[in-house]
Amino acid sequence: MHTLFEIDMKDYDPSAPVFVRPSVRGIIIRDGKVGLVHSLKYNYYKFPGGGMESGEEQTETLIREVREESGLIVVPDSIREYGMVHRVQKGQYGDTFVQDNYYYFCDTQGEPMSQRLDDYEAEAEFTLEFVDPAEAIRVNRDLPRSYWDSVMLGREARVLEMLVKEGHFG
Repeated sequence: MHTLFEIDMKDYDPSAPVFVRPSVRGIIIRDGKVGLVHSLKYNYYKFPGGGMESGEEQTETLIREVREESGLIVVPDSIREYGMVHRVQKGQYGDTFVQDNYYYFCDTQGEPMSQRLDDYEAEAEFTLEFVDPAEAIRVNRDLPRSYWDSVMLGREARVLEMLVKEGHFG
């Protein structure tokens, strides 16, 4: 998979232990809108997806995470690579956090089922919304964020900006 861009905060100690957490994210486009997880509590948008479990393939993670966070069922034959974002920054525990975020286009079937949220996702009030990409970009770019949120939300906004520029929304 090709690299879309890299985020290297250069704020970490090169001798610190490295924590690697690859993740997979779904790009779901319907009628010129993009399916995103909206945190109602913190008011941000993110692509549905999350961390890979041990022994899991990327497409398996995509199917599982989209189902858990959005309630949507991915059509396996529709999965297509988009690109990867490489992220390196100081971890929350003094380590170096490395995350490759793999983005895939995919179609989903039917209406959303109930979500299967982790505690922190439920606390953030994750809900699926099909939203105009410009609105999600504006929300993620304009609101003040903590250091960790700003990196993640800036990444999501930048991927959305690339998709808009490439004409994926009509």
